[in-house]
Amino acid sequence: MSVTRTVELEGHIIDSGMMQQAFGIVMDLDGDFEVEQFDVGKDKESTSYCRLQVMAADQSTLQSILHELHQIGATLMDPVDVTVAPAPADQVVPNRFYSTTNHPTKIRYDGQWIDVENIEMDCAIVIEPAGSVDGGPRAYTKVLNAIKEGDLVATDETGIRVQPPERPRDAGGPFGFMQGGISSERPSESLIRQVANAIEETKAQDGNVLVVAGPAVIHSGAGDALADLVREGYVDSISAGNGFATHDIERNLYGTSLGMDVETLEHPRKGHKHHIYTISEIIRAGGIQPAVEDGLISGGVMYECVTHDRDYVIAGSIRDDGPLPDTITDAVEAQNAIREQAHEADMVLMLATLLHSVAVGNCLPSTTKVVCVDINPATVTQLIDRGSAQAIGMVTDIGTFVPTLADFVLDDE
Repeated sequence: MSVTRTVELEGHIIDSGMMQQAFGIVMDLDGDFEVEQFDVGKDKESTSYCRLQVMAADQSTLQSILHELHQIGATLMDPVDVTVAPAPADQVVPNRFYSTTNHPTKIRYDGQWIDVENIEMDCAIVIEPAGSVDGGPRAYTKVLNAIKEGDLVATDETGIRVQPPERPRDAGGPFGFMQGGISSERPSESLIRQVANAIEETKAQDGNVLVVAGPAVIHSGAGDALADLVREGYVDSISAGNGFATHDIERNLYGTSLGMDVETLEHPRKGHKHHIYTISEIIRAGGIQPAVEDGLISGGVMYECVTHDRDYVIAGSIRDDGPLPDTITDAVEAQNAIREQAHEADMVLMLATLLHSVAVGNCLPSTTKVVCVDINPATVTQLIDRGSAQAIGMVTDIGTFVPTLADFVLDDE
């Protein structure tokens, strides 16, 4: 005897491939389905609707199918309220807690649908009932190490709706190119122009642009162009590692990046020691901001961040020399600082850094516009495979991309 549940798909389910995905999930997991209703949107603005009866041999198989359908945005007919359970201890979630995607999410609590705040992947959902906070109830994400004993945590998928970003028929406008996936073959200059337009549109709407930068930005000679974008207000915040900040400052103090003269590509005598000399000088000054205020640093990305009050987070790693005094060496503290930046960002440029891009991508909702640029296509592929499916990837030399981008943005002023 089979068990059944009915689910609904609504939106641009044909153009986005959601309906095809749903059929594939059911078949791949040894289920069956029957389309009970299918209404097709007949113009660019109209959405489509599909009601699907899902069948499986047993409850366990059906639950597995429903879980996968839920991840792509299918919702159960006649939903009930979310199930919750109190956290038994600090940093301990209830069994079968609901683990979030990075898509916009709602929960049904006390008969009403509530938006989940600060959505990001791989978190728990905590609910504060009405009366516990002004204007409640309220739902928001928490990473596992932030869970407190007694927090009401959502369990299973019951009463939870996920809304993946859709792909409408008309992908025009300044962000239409974001539907393009990974490209090393499309005309680079044309695509860079579109990225520039997207930055300008974001800023015109008082949005926040975050740049995730790797040391190659400095090594390739693109640091000056990035500094220009920071100075002129087109970049609101920088997320980077100890290496990026060190080589940016090294470039200003010694004219080198990791010991190489960026202009001549020569290796001056003792150049290989410049990065550690740089760290020593900044430690002596008491940090990047005091070094700028004392006149030790007179240019570069970090200089412009300090001078124009742009936010920056320097996250440390086990590989770091020094590190700089500004580098956050506690991994959890660094995560939290990155998370705050990510939640403020409306558009993110990820420039030549795999691990840092994935780290920031993990904190972003799928509605944030993301452009990832790297000479290695595997960087972009791994970012998307880790859940940042909204990212557009561009495979090109960062030393060409950033200066060209800055020229387009600043020439349009």
